[in-house]
Amino acid sequence: MSMKHTVSILIRVTASVVFLAGCAEPPYERPPSINRYLLPSISKPSDVAEVHTDETDLIPKDQDLTLEACVRIALAQNPLLQASREGLAAARHAAKQAEAGYYPHVNLTADYRRFQTHVFLPGGLGGTMGPQTSVVGPTDDYSGGLAAQWLLLDSGRRRAQLTAARAKAGASKYEAEIVRQDIALMVQQAYYSLLSSYEALKVAEENAARAEDHLRLAEQRRQIGVAVQADVLRMRVETADRRLAVVRAENGVRISQGNLNTAMGLPVELPIEIDHTMPSVIAPDTVNLDASFESAIQQRPELKAALQRIVSAQSDVAAAQSDFGPVLRAIGRYGRRDSEFWPGDDDWSVGVGLELPLFTGFERSHRLDRTRRELSREEAQLRQLVLTVRQEVWTSHSHLTEAFEALHAADILVKDARESMRLTRQRYEVGKSTVTDLLDAQAALSRAESVLVETQWNYHIAKAAFERATGSM
Repeated sequence: MSMKHTVSILIRVTASVVFLAGCAEPPYERPPSINRYLLPSISKPSDVAEVHTDETDLIPKDQDLTLEACVRIALAQNPLLQASREGLAAARHAAKQAEAGYYPHVNLTADYRRFQTHVFLPGGLGGTMGPQTSVVGPTDDYSGGLAAQWLLLDSGRRRAQLTAARAKAGASKYEAEIVRQDIALMVQQAYYSLLSSYEALKVAEENAARAEDHLRLAEQRRQIGVAVQADVLRMRVETADRRLAVVRAENGVRISQGNLNTAMGLPVELPIEIDHTMPSVIAPDTVNLDASFESAIQQRPELKAALQRIVSAQSDVAAAQSDFGPVLRAIGRYGRRDSEFWPGDDDWSVGVGLELPLFTGFERSHRLDRTRRELSREEAQLRQLVLTVRQEVWTSHSHLTEAFEALHAADILVKDARESMRLTRQRYEVGKSTVTDLLDAQAALSRAESVLVETQWNYHIAKAAFERATGSM
């Protein structure tokens, strides 16, 4: 294939690419439809009753969900974690993009112009045989070929930019870990909240059954003439109130199920069942607080991300310092050029170029000062973050200790209230106590059982928060 034909092909290809690029420019993008982002089960109203999605495949068949299973589902489904993963992938591509400065850049070029110009030469153009003139043209100018340049020296800018990009990718990695741990904590809170709702429902049903038993007892005493109608009416009111409490507790279970589904990234209406086994309770005095401080400092992803941001800021300072140094490039071009459409003359050049900025209106100095200040800011924020992390460990440990002691006290409170209820009922049966005494004992037991449920929930949430604070979640 001749050089003339090759250059012709290059010009034709370039012209075609330019034409197609102009024609293929997309129109203004309208906002996408919200239906693209709905979960499959609620894309249409008719789908709400029938959930046939990939989410259901994550839920074990004929098996209650454990806490570990819920966390696993959340890490696979929650959109927040998916977004952080995409951000990490983008940061890694940005690091790869920064590596492009170490490679030569090659471009395909093609030009056409028609020109006329004045040439300043002694005696003009022409020769002894022709007319003298100082004008060139009008004439056509066709050219095409390859142009390349390679950055040989930039006083450390490429290295600084690559280091900064890699540090930002490292920070994105730890930021994704922050999201993962936050999601795990959110799932644990929702899981224990649902467990607490089930316990509250159980307590409400027991209280309703107890109120109905007391109502029967009051009616029996009225029938034998040892109680008045007012006692029966008061017990009926109490029974109705306990039934209403059951309705509230059932709705609390329903809401807690929706909250757990949302935390896992599942449709809110998806029916689920969890394992009702309450986890064991561990005394906080077995925790070594000094070891917890050290664990948090070494493991918390927030601190690791901050360290990566400091590396990035240091690289920005190095990049700003490189602006004061020279830049050396190797440049080259080869192609064909002629006044006819099929260029026939060789047109090439090769060489090196050196650039050293002397004065840029103090831009470089201000940029260097700015990056140094930003580095100092990142370091100060890290010192503050260390204090905050230690405070979170201290506070969460205090809350855990408080929750454990409250749980122990609530357990004793329930035992005493149950014994008081038993004795008061026996006394009421034989007429040695009033219906008011019975209602007071029943109310005290109901409050004690509610407190026990609340303290159980508070303990397990405090334990999860302590694990999150120490970075061991």
